[in-house]
Amino acid sequence: MKGVVNVKELEKTYKIGHVDVAAVRGISFQVSVGEFVSIMGPSGCGKSTLMHLIGCLDRPTAGAVILDGEDVSKFNDNELASVRNSKVGFVFQMFNLLPRLSAVENIELPLIYRGIEKEERARRAKEALNLVGLSDRAQHKPTELSGGQVQRVAIARAIVNKPSILLADEPTGNLDSKSGEEIMKIFQQLNMMGVTIIMVTHEADIAAFTKRKIILKDGKIIDDKPS
Repeated sequence: MKGVVNVKELEKTYKIGHVDVAAVRGISFQVSVGEFVSIMGPSGCGKSTLMHLIGCLDRPTAGAVILDGEDVSKFNDNELASVRNSKVGFVFQMFNLLPRLSAVENIELPLIYRGIEKEERARRAKEALNLVGLSDRAQHKPTELSGGQVQRVAIARAIVNKPSILLADEPTGNLDSKSGEEIMKIFQQLNMMGVTIIMVTHEADIAAFTKRKIILKDGKIIDDKPS
């Protein structure tokens, strides 16, 4: 199958004071279209750093990240911003919704950045809300929703641009177990519709919802296997 993400000999080193700290050490792997992959490992193993590199939120020290056949590690800031808004959808642990905007207004934000007309924005946002089962909460603000509902809105915002890949960083970390399971079932439904998903988690029961597990330790892959 076609590789939507191709990571080649990826390295990321941070300078902390006079000390170089290697967060990612020569990682290579490929994710094909339609895969659902979890990245696991203990705190400090490089999971979130790897996710940020794949999502064009950070630049590698060495190696390459190839998304849809393009080596984004060589892109400038404007090109990276364009990739983030068109090819990649993000779901974060902290939701990152704007509290003064309604659910549908939060979902429309990526479409505004792409210059989509108002009527088309509204149509796509409502479609995304329907996909996550919240069409009846379109005008509710984040403070009027439960944690699980807020994360559903965040997922709808992440998929509204129909990105090539959906990245989720500990998406159930702030939810109770029931809400977390509901969120994972939504991810499974999206994956069945053809959405490629890479998810960082430290929870084995959450990773069990995915089809493949990549295990990191000390910035390196120590295992890569089907779930």
